[in-house]
Amino acid sequence: MNIVFMGTPDFAVPCLARLIADGHTILGVFSQPDKPQGRHMTLTAPPVKALALQHKLPVYQPKGFRSGKAAEILRKLSPDLIVVVAYGKILPKAVLEIPRLGCVNIHGSLLPKLRGAAPIQWAVLNGEAVTGVSAMLLDEGMDTGDVLSMRKTPIGANETAGELFDRLSALGAELLGSTVPALAAGTLPRVKQDNRAATHAPMLDKSICPIPWHKSAQEVHNHIRGLNPWPIALTTLAGKTVKVYESALAGAADAPAGTVIDSAGRLVIACADGSAVEIRTLQPQGKKQMTAAQFLAGNPVEAGSRLI
Repeated sequence: MNIVFMGTPDFAVPCLARLIADGHTILGVFSQPDKPQGRHMTLTAPPVKALALQHKLPVYQPKGFRSGKAAEILRKLSPDLIVVVAYGKILPKAVLEIPRLGCVNIHGSLLPKLRGAAPIQWAVLNGEAVTGVSAMLLDEGMDTGDVLSMRKTPIGANETAGELFDRLSALGAELLGSTVPALAAGTLPRVKQDNRAATHAPMLDKSICPIPWHKSAQEVHNHIRGLNPWPIALTTLAGKTVKVYESALAGAADAPAGTVIDSAGRLVIACADGSAVEIRTLQPQGKKQMTAAQFLAGNPVEAGSRLI
């Protein structure tokens, strides 16, 4: 099949790789423009572009679709299908109408749950037990199109958003591999989403980082793992701001929320529901990641002190 692929970050790479491996003709790859990265702000290609160049595929990086130039390129390419995976831009109606089979999107949730920019992180933040990936036909709404197929997977009790991200990326590629030929054969049902059941997954920013010690231990644990690897949970410990990467539920606690109840080689904090969370991996400001035991060896914390 003649396909145009649109995607930008790591999450989309396995999907493009799957289309290439399945022998489809990739007419072009659309990705967001290169961005400066690192200490030296070196202009860096997004992961999808890097893979496309490895396979000598034509790459297009329009800043947007308002000028009509990108739509004109697509009309000339005349794809049977456009596949969109974490592209980062909303496609206008003029683009959606170009391919004869429409535009298929792989989304990191079980739609209509968690529509939006950060479905994987919010699945963990919300304490969901199950999530998955959806293949849907794009329309002019935000993740509102008809669903073609889904794959479900359980979320591990201690699984971070980053770990789930990697699993769903691979699962999305598997789903895409089975969806494309079925779509071409006309054997896939189109299931309209129930808007009444929709939930939303807005983009994250650093304002969400402070750990809510006033909540239950489970909610605190979900918060820490849901923000790993970005933007990372924060707390103030021994007068210092620290990033918290890993935690675990730690049983009952008879102390006010945010109180250190064990600091003898491990770091256990009381939460609001009479339970506790153990901080396992953290990063003090200006230093590398370390275990709680390593931190405590150089930064004694008294039991009974409070975190904020």
